[in-house]
Amino acid sequence: MLRSAVADEAGLIAALINRAYRGETSRLGWTTEADLLDGLRTNEEDIFALLQRDDVLMLTCWQASQLIATLCIEWIPAHRTAQLGMIAVEPVAQNRGHGKTLILAAEQQSVVRWQALQSQMRVVSARQTLIAFYQRLGYQPTGEHSPFPVRADMWQPKVEHLQLMTLQKQLQSA
Repeated sequence: MLRSAVADEAGLIAALINRAYRGETSRLGWTTEADLLDGLRTNEEDIFALLQRDDVLMLTCWQASQLIATLCIEWIPAHRTAQLGMIAVEPVAQNRGHGKTLILAAEQQSVVRWQALQSQMRVVSARQTLIAFYQRLGYQPTGEHSPFPVRADMWQPKVEHLQLMTLQKQLQSA
């Protein structure tokens, strides 16, 4: 079941995102960043703050009463762009279509809610398998690269010169 997140789920969402991206549990799936970064991807306070914003929609996917996937959409009105991020699927539930389902739902919600013209995401450029997955969903590199952000209180890079690349997709009107 897909639905919008609520504030009291911030802790569950942060824990899932951290399991999917970092640490040994992330190695159970194919989207791990464990070889690139140590530490946390996010925390409960950051998720809670995002859920308070009017320009953010966080989607969740549940099986029975277990949170298995999540995705954050930040609306950028000046560019009529939906910025997708924190796309996370429980590592043992990956390769079952949950990520694709969430991304397609996010695109649809962005068009309906904000009349978005495009969707974009920023991905660690070293993650070629993940980039290829997004390209199969229609996302294309824009050529924009930026240094990976520093946030010493949360994460520590294991490799030098990490970069984020922007991928973008044009969306169809509702």
